[in-house]
Amino acid sequence: MNLTIHSLEPSNAAQVEKAHRDQAKAESKPLYTNRLFQGALFGVAFGFLLQKGGVAKYHVLIGALLLEDFTVMKVMLTAIIVGSIGIFSLLAFNLVKLDLKPTRYAANVAGGLLFGVGFGLLGYCPGTGAAALGQGNWDAIFGFAGLLLGSYLFAEFSGLIGKTISKWGDRGKLTLPELVGMKRSTFLLIWLPLLVVVLFAIHALAER
Repeated sequence: MNLTIHSLEPSNAAQVEKAHRDQAKAESKPLYTNRLFQGALFGVAFGFLLQKGGVAKYHVLIGALLLEDFTVMKVMLTAIIVGSIGIFSLLAFNLVKLDLKPTRYAANVAGGLLFGVGFGLLGYCPGTGAAALGQGNWDAIFGFAGLLLGSYLFAEFSGLIGKTISKWGDRGKLTLPELVGMKRSTFLLIWLPLLVVVLFAIHALAER
């Protein structure tokens, strides 16, 4: 019987050994450090809060578009205020890093219009649609079918989109403080109280 032994090149052997070490390290980590687990955990919490906040109901969402129900506005503004305080406090202590998406005017406008039309026709956005489906609103399943189809089409035409619309009005990773030419701390001292005033104004209007 003839045996043929193939030896690994030094570089390949080092890569294999590193892969084994990385795999062993990943398997030894606690479950709560796994990104998929973290995503699933926060997704469940997000859906729970959406449902409890009442923004997974069709009539509430349509009422927001018709300016007859301000529940969605109040929930979104509250989330922006609390999220801003939390994120920028963590950023001030160097506990997190901002992962900004580039500002591309043409793509943002086109995406916003497409999102708005879908929202108006279906009565749900992706997040509220998931919460609605979870609470038994089976009409939201059509939105998920459209979501999958849209994701597939975007992936198929991503090359063309990247060469055309994504380059139109590309401003890079732009933030509101940079846009208005203010320091981040100064901007937040003005912006957050203004949002609180708007939130209370909307609440007072909704109670009338």
